[in-house]
Amino acid sequence: MKSKSNIPSVDLEDFLSEDQAKKAQFVKKLGEAYEDIGFVAVTNHGISDELIKRLYAQIKLFFKLPDAVKEKYESTNSGQRGFTSFGKEHAKDAIHGDLKEFWHFGQILSKEDPLNAEYPENIFCDELPEFNKAGLEAYRSFEQIGKAILGALAIYLKLDGHYFDQWADRGNSILRPIYYPPLKGEPKGAVRAGEHEDINLITLLIGASADGLEVLHRDGTWIKAKPSPDQIVVNVGDMLQRFTNNKLRSTTHRVVNPPKELWGSPRYSVPFFLHPQSAMPLDCLDSCVDNEHPKQYKDISAGQYLIERLKEIGLKK
Repeated sequence: MKSKSNIPSVDLEDFLSEDQAKKAQFVKKLGEAYEDIGFVAVTNHGISDELIKRLYAQIKLFFKLPDAVKEKYESTNSGQRGFTSFGKEHAKDAIHGDLKEFWHFGQILSKEDPLNAEYPENIFCDELPEFNKAGLEAYRSFEQIGKAILGALAIYLKLDGHYFDQWADRGNSILRPIYYPPLKGEPKGAVRAGEHEDINLITLLIGASADGLEVLHRDGTWIKAKPSPDQIVVNVGDMLQRFTNNKLRSTTHRVVNPPKELWGSPRYSVPFFLHPQSAMPLDCLDSCVDNEHPKQYKDISAGQYLIERLKEIGLKK
């Protein structure tokens, strides 16, 4: 199918400015994009080029480590921390595992925080201390940007602008550096990342090292999501779609394999999956339910929903 043009873009500085007209325009543009396609590219996001370069350099060093070293850090907690080896994750109902391996950084809390009993401990790579440092710095940067985006969405949904703060603060978010190795032969039906929707509230993605990300438009065509180097991509996840009774769209997306002449090229990307605290109720907003839009989902907490979905994608038994 023919690809359409790129995804809409917004400027985060407009929302963070004191100019109320710019702020209102940002909220409108963001909300309408999320109702239509569920993806936007964000400029002036606040993550420095220096941090992005340092993070990618460390990610490449980690995935170049021997398999035996990486496997020391193989996750034993449903894939929520540390290393997950090649092909272990798959899209819901997919036959083949995705052609990727990845690492997970999670929330860092004070020793006294009661949420420590709920979240797995982080796993750190002894061989690459700068990998750990850059990952945690990026985690905090993404967390702050995500809260700003959720603040704009709260306003769009006619909630208090700080509605999501109580849940996103100290939330169960994940930073996932991903490595898609070069293809050594015919993939035989497997792809770098099968068609799927994200589980969480929103996902923030630093521009990948190679093309491949595509977004399914509601008319059935695939849009190539190619942000410029100074942008990040931010999309709606299933938790937010559920919370808004399908008003905001968690859109199907995938990472396709490169053309054969580029099979020898690897791909790296770094998504941040912004999860709320597990206690957040995902009950459909009353304002998003009416006669034309009856309630589509049962009441459930974010934690209960996460467990259901991790089982579906093969990261939890």
